[in-house]
Amino acid sequence: MSLRAISVAEPLAGPLDPAPTSRRRRTSLPYGLLLPSIAMLLLALGYPLGRQVILSLQDFGLAQQFGRPPAWIGLDNYRELVTDGYLWTVVGRSVAFCLVNAGVTLAFGLLIALVMTRMSGWVRVAVQTSLLLAWAMPVVAAMTVWQFLFESQYGIVNWLAVHLGGDFDGHSWLLKPLSFFLVATIVVVWMSVPFVAFTMYAALTQVAQELIEAAEIDGANSRQRFRHVVLPTIRPVLLIVLLLQVIWDLRVFTQIYTLQQGGGITRDTNLLGTYIYGLGIKGGHFGTAAAAAMFMLAITVVLTAPYIRTMLRQEED
Repeated sequence: MSLRAISVAEPLAGPLDPAPTSRRRRTSLPYGLLLPSIAMLLLALGYPLGRQVILSLQDFGLAQQFGRPPAWIGLDNYRELVTDGYLWTVVGRSVAFCLVNAGVTLAFGLLIALVMTRMSGWVRVAVQTSLLLAWAMPVVAAMTVWQFLFESQYGIVNWLAVHLGGDFDGHSWLLKPLSFFLVATIVVVWMSVPFVAFTMYAALTQVAQELIEAAEIDGANSRQRFRHVVLPTIRPVLLIVLLLQVIWDLRVFTQIYTLQQGGGITRDTNLLGTYIYGLGIKGGHFGTAAAAAMFMLAITVVLTAPYIRTMLRQEED
């Protein structure tokens, strides 16, 4: 083949050809734009997490707060926690409370979202406004109201129960663990339902009406349409909401701590958040508290791993 044929049919990429350089520039540009965000994320999240890991490997108490160098003790804090039977009681209690609250919140939120799709315009706006106000209320202010509702002498709940024929005069809802966690569940679910309801309502509005109408024409009843058409469509949003609820309900603190201050027995009602708070802030054992926090992080990863795996599988599909 002649040189002329080569030059016409297949141009050779020489050192002056700008195409490879341009392609490399286009490939590296997105990574370069991401670097500042990644650096800020590592600084904001990576440093506290790293500091927590280091603190969990040290004997860090009140003396270290005033300048004494902490002693490096390795995994002793973790060994102390793992051999403490009370920690496992708190873990089991926290996981049970988390799963129950996440399930109840998701069920009520989805139910409210379904009802909102069938409401008229002004009724739906009124319900959404009420949910938004409940969600926007500061936690401490809301807890003050809930404590008054369940107050043993002058609470509205006891007053209503007595007038309905129950023996609840002077009854304390916070003394016994079972009734304590019943109140805590009501409060936590009440505070979490608005977020779930808004999110699920947004997901339900994205379900194609053509699919529902086609299923109805094929003879599917309302329950079958919901199970085979609506649920598969909103499943990704449902999984994300459930994942967030599990994380939030596992690390719940303010509601439990406030109810404990209102009359609950701390040792019988501790969850992981209040247990870690008691170790660190109250007890001054900051190294042990940091190890307990890392233990809590590991439990969170274990609980959320199935949901993350399911979401990744759906993304691949």
